Amino acid sequence: PNSDNLLENAIKSNHNHKTRMVWIESPTNPTLKIADICNLSKIAHKYGVLVVVDNTFATPYNQNPLEVAKTYEDHGIEFLHLVDLDGAKSNHIINYSILEIIASKTNLKIDFGGGIKTENDVNLAFNSGANQVTCGSVAVKQPEIFCEWILNYGSEKIILGADVRGKYVATDGWINTSNQSIFDFINFYKNKGIETVTCTDISKDGMLEGPSFKLYSKIIDAYNINLVASGGVSEYDDILKLDDMGCYGIIIGKAIYENKISLKQLENFILKQK
Repeated sequence: PNSDNLLENAIKSNHNHKTRMVWIESPTNPTLKIADICNLSKIAHKYGVLVVVDNTFATPYNQNPLEVAKTYEDHGIEFLHLVDLDGAKSNHIINYSILEIIASKTNLKIDFGGGIKTENDVNLAFNSGANQVTCGSVAVKQPEIFCEWILNYGSEKIILGADVRGKYVATDGWINTSNQSIFDFINFYKNKGIETVTCTDISKDGMLEGPSFKLYSKIIDAYNINLVASGGVSEYDDILKLDDMGCYGIIIGKAIYENKISLKQLENFILKQK
């Protein structure tokens, strides 16, 4: 019951020691709720500290990914952003069979990410039915390899994943923060041929408090790229505002599962775009 105060006091007492991350493992506290984690994240963010949750704690909204994908397709959605959380943790693709099933049973155009670290992973994703792949950590740590992928597969197939903490790009499932600013990162790869960037403001993701409008506006103004906004979408008006700003795409997840945005609203929005 006093977890908020405990965390804030712990962060304050260690602030001079550069505490930058708090890791929560689900087995250690089975009574911890998603709302509690959101509160902890808000407190930690004030001090520039990231709360990282073991992905075994991820909320299972639906145990049948194909069923979810088909529901999206039935409402006119054409593109699916599919992330292999297990793969991201293991540094190689794990759940390619789920990708295969969705790709073979729907007509959705799938952007797949999570655990793509080698060319074998890239080929596995494409051979399993992905239309595009999103890569972030490898673009930070191995730019030569990532640039080769852009050349070999084409910029229409490779999406740059830019997860940002403050103004710096984060890697390894948000655990680490690089010394590359989001703007230098995007500019470098734009000059290498990247056309599409998916940008997630980590402080906004999963909070249902609105996207990082200012950040996205700066990126759109600075670079002629296809920007996909990710993180924080909490209501239908967020979608309208991001669209008006010129975002190429918008990733929506939790807001749908928490019934903040209905699939009927998305269906009507899509119809208006045609």
